[in-house]
Amino acid sequence: MPGDEFDWEGLRAQAHAIAGRAYAPYSGYRVGAAALVDDGRVVVGCNVENAAYGVTLCAECGLVSSLHAGGAGRLTHFVCVNGDGAVIMPCGRCRQLLFEHGGPDLLVWTVSGVRPMAEVLPDAFGPDDLARA
Repeated sequence: MPGDEFDWEGLRAQAHAIAGRAYAPYSGYRVGAAALVDDGRVVVGCNVENAAYGVTLCAECGLVSSLHAGGAGRLTHFVCVNGDGAVIMPCGRCRQLLFEHGGPDLLVWTVSGVRPMAEVLPDAFGPDDLARA
């Protein structure tokens, strides 16, 4: 499996810790995300709900915002967990967001093991497609 030598449990622990800070008064479903950046930083995010459900922020959105607030870079390893610390899958919207900031080689700990983003979001549309336009 790709990424076996990486400290996935340490990254998952950071995602679980930040899930405890999630703002989820409506669903009660806390989500935390953590990722390694190519410069060695770890960025995290948690979900932030809103009474108007459509404007709720996913944990992945917060993570990518933190990535850019800290100087940007590329995501290399990513994991998302629920409030109990169990690995969960990012939704389709968030998979697209992760692809944008990590590319096809981003390693994602999924519910079926570590997979490159190219398998998590096959045939993805991204920045390279717009550059060719």
